[in-house]
Amino acid sequence: MQLDHKRSVLALLALAISAYAIGTTEFISVGLLPLIAENLHISVTTAGLTVTLYALGVTFGAPVLTSLTTGMSRKSLLIAIMVVFIAGNSLAAASGSIGVLLTARVLSALSHGVFMSIASTIAADLVPENKRASAISIMFSGLTVATVTGVPIGTWIGHQMGWRAAFVTITIIGLVALIANLILIPASLRKGVPTPVREQVKLVTNSRLLLAFAITALGYGGTFVVFTYLSPLLHEITGFAESTVAVILLIYGVAIAIGNVIGGKVANRRPLRALFYMFILQAIVLLVLMVTAPFKVAGLITIFFMGLLAFMNVPGLQIYVVMLAERFAPGAKDVASAVNIAAFNAGIAIGAYLGGVVTDSIGLIHTTWIGAVMVLAAVLLTGWSMALERMGGPIRAVYAEPAQS
Repeated sequence: MQLDHKRSVLALLALAISAYAIGTTEFISVGLLPLIAENLHISVTTAGLTVTLYALGVTFGAPVLTSLTTGMSRKSLLIAIMVVFIAGNSLAAASGSIGVLLTARVLSALSHGVFMSIASTIAADLVPENKRASAISIMFSGLTVATVTGVPIGTWIGHQMGWRAAFVTITIIGLVALIANLILIPASLRKGVPTPVREQVKLVTNSRLLLAFAITALGYGGTFVVFTYLSPLLHEITGFAESTVAVILLIYGVAIAIGNVIGGKVANRRPLRALFYMFILQAIVLLVLMVTAPFKVAGLITIFFMGLLAFMNVPGLQIYVVMLAERFAPGAKDVASAVNIAAFNAGIAIGAYLGGVVTDSIGLIHTTWIGAVMVLAAVLLTGWSMALERMGGPIRAVYAEPAQS
């Protein structure tokens, strides 16, 4: 349904607040790892499981729960998502052990997966067809702002009042989002459209789509080998005080926001070609960080470029998968998007896990080149896809909306 301009803007604002809350909770652990480890008397790598298991929760939750809830009212589903989100973060705030905290993170992740699968559709339904791209952009602005401000502010709160206070703050934002959704989102939104099983099968059996999902996981996930352990790396290798990490994460978030916008523009016409060169630059920057990490100024400059490239590939990856789905599984475009969200988070889980193994075995500094190797694997797969495109004709995108996992 379409609303008048004022009501549609308010409804989109409610979605943006929800996106802000969910975007903040996704990466909040990155800035809190040393605090969680110290408070719960565990290693930093064990605390890193709060990133890995969250990503796995989104990986499996996004496609499965999206498919199971297609018959629900969109507003009812949105409200249920925020209730689960609030419950998960409340449990995290009350955690007294790593087991309870990890359970809380998985619970929160389930809400994240479904929200990311339906939020764009809801935003598009609130406005006339010629304003849908702008509506989706408004909704995604919540994620962008969360990337820039949510994680550093949460990290600062954690250092001032304890890591649990950061989760209390996220819970309060979730409550605000829930109330906003109850009041501002119309009840008459259309239900989801079930995807035929045969179309879903096409997604998981088509070699071109599987190759694209692998590129997403490796290319996006490679940075997380380093990023998951960025706080201890900045403290132990570069020599910054722990209290300074929040400021550096703010700079990193600004770089991510800039990179996401650039990525949408450069991937407009030939997303695969753009991705190929983005991944090459990303791998180079990660390798350079191994050399510059011990030096404050050089390290900060390299980390800024790491942030610039970290999410630059997201619009291109999303667009490429949608284009492939239109060609090979046209009845499953929505599910293809959900599966690609799962691939993004599979990459985060793999990267975070590898980062923990590397940190425990050979040291923090080596997360840099291991991440680069992971991204170089994406370069090879992207080159393979480009060769396949040359044989079958290139896929050209006509638009690219900035998006995040």
